[in-house]
Amino acid sequence: MPTFYSVNVHMRLLCVVLAGLTLVVSGCSLFRGKKSEKPALELASEGVDHYDAGNYKKAIEAFEQLRDWYPFSKYAILAELKIADSHYQLKQYEDAIFAYEEFENLHPRNEAVPYVVYQIGRSYFGQIDTVDRDQTTAQNALKTFSRLLQQHPNNAYARQAESHIKACLKSIAGHDYYVGLFYYKGKHYKAALKRFESIVIQYPDVGIHFEALQYITRCEEEIQKQEMGGQKALTESKEEAPKGRDLWEDLPLSKTPQPH
Repeated sequence: MPTFYSVNVHMRLLCVVLAGLTLVVSGCSLFRGKKSEKPALELASEGVDHYDAGNYKKAIEAFEQLRDWYPFSKYAILAELKIADSHYQLKQYEDAIFAYEEFENLHPRNEAVPYVVYQIGRSYFGQIDTVDRDQTTAQNALKTFSRLLQQHPNNAYARQAESHIKACLKSIAGHDYYVGLFYYKGKHYKAALKRFESIVIQYPDVGIHFEALQYITRCEEEIQKQEMGGQKALTESKEEAPKGRDLWEDLPLSKTPQPH
């Protein structure tokens, strides 16, 4: 017949065994979870295949897994770059700019940096609106492409940036021309003149130089007319103004009341 002591010992042994089994099961689940993660090379290949097939959202998923699971892998840099490229292809330009800028900050000496700067410029360029809209994106694109030319003048991407720079200048000048016309039609000739003059001085080679010169002449003529008209009106008002004596005589003065 088992004593209380022997039962107690058996219960302790059972608890130890159960605890050990729990650790083994947990360890197995951890190993299984680790094994479920695809190797870095497989994720890289999968991401590239999705990208080449135009499945950019799936490409982003694969490359993000590669970047997050294997941050020190030799394929991690590829993942960072292709995430940015995938956002660009999806026309998610703000996300693309963020990813490209992050790449440049993390890897300032990487050989892909000229391409990255070029793509930042293209991401801004892709957001340029019509000339009647705000031109902030055109200005940002211009700054980025200009930076590429300054920092990497002999790079192939710098040469490609030159045509984009001309397009940016044309868009910005077109906006000034549009605003100048708006002021001109509203008879705000001095404000219009400043816009047309800025086109001639800052953007002489974008194709609207001649039109701007014509409107400069028109604005100057209209301003002269306004000034002459204002001077004439002032002279006439002085001539027509009653003299002090006449003004006094015309006042309806009542007689001084007599005391009763």
